[in-house]
Amino acid sequence: MRNFQDDRLTRREALGFLGAGAAATLLPHAAMGADAPQFPKGAIIRTILKDLPPEALAGGATLFHEHLSLAPDFMPKWIALATKQNPQAGAQAKAAPPTAPQTQPFFMEDLDLMTDEARIAGKEGVACLVDGGHADMGRDLNFLKQVSEKSGMPIVAGCGYYTAPFYPPEIAAWSVEKIVEELVKQATTQPVGVFGEIGSWDEITDTERKVFRAVGLAHVQTNLPIFTHTGIPGKSAMEQLDILEAAGVKPDRIVIGHLGNLVDPKVEVQKAICKRGAFIGFDRQGGPGDARQVPMAVALIDAGYAANLMFSADLSSANQLKRNGGAGYAKTVTVWAPKLREAGVKDETLRGILVDNPRRFLAFVPKKPRAA
Repeated sequence: MRNFQDDRLTRREALGFLGAGAAATLLPHAAMGADAPQFPKGAIIRTILKDLPPEALAGGATLFHEHLSLAPDFMPKWIALATKQNPQAGAQAKAAPPTAPQTQPFFMEDLDLMTDEARIAGKEGVACLVDGGHADMGRDLNFLKQVSEKSGMPIVAGCGYYTAPFYPPEIAAWSVEKIVEELVKQATTQPVGVFGEIGSWDEITDTERKVFRAVGLAHVQTNLPIFTHTGIPGKSAMEQLDILEAAGVKPDRIVIGHLGNLVDPKVEVQKAICKRGAFIGFDRQGGPGDARQVPMAVALIDAGYAANLMFSADLSSANQLKRNGGAGYAKTVTVWAPKLREAGVKDETLRGILVDNPRRFLAFVPKKPRAA
């Protein structure tokens, strides 16, 4: 086994891994025949530049939770809060490989850099990136548009509200109905294709419950899918699903995120959520934590839940970029997926998880035309 820095595939190796054979992981969907997922009539995946038919993304992995645009102060604030509330989690964040020296501008404000990183990801087998940011995280929609235009990488932009420590001050006083109104406005006036990431910071609070209910009700009005953030390790996962379902959201429109962090060889919570029909996210992949999470993912696949798994990396720091010696935005494909293959997961199963599951999740029938 290669170490973390070396345990990733070259472009040639990745394309071989992802495209070898008639039923290989990332062949165009026509090659999959009867196994191709079926989508509702009129379903689209709403990227920041245009609406795409789900079939347009059949040639590569769609990574359901990444970040290409955050405010420069977002991660420092995140780490400070994590350290205060959960010293172990904060220590883990601080113990990550040192962030490359910051250049001007901030790396998520450097258009040429982020364009290069997105373009490289496309060459390494990624067909689409989902950006999980929104206004309360400092996400810049115009910047994402430019990255997508210049790199050729389809990007799905998220919307909503993150977690209580990051909410706009007015959220505390707003009613559920007012939050629904604001969410529907975001979803219908901006080029966004998912509510996410929608989170609870630690154990879910009353204000976060209010926001989750509003997100569920906004989904009913818009059909936008939803992916969540759970506090480390996977706190309030079941309650998140309960609230969204009670608001009228079907479980197959939901990903409960960061459940790879809930380390349990028996994967009891993960199985319970899958059994209800929702997706679960292993979405901090491609790093040292993989060693404990590979057996969990394999256990879920062996239990018959491959169709409920979603993989991504939640990239948020400069040291992870290709330019800085990291594995880049494709590391779910080039680092995490090979480890699963070595553990005995079949290529067709990996294709289903990396290519088909995200498209089934993201595809929706709009209730209103795309905003001009």
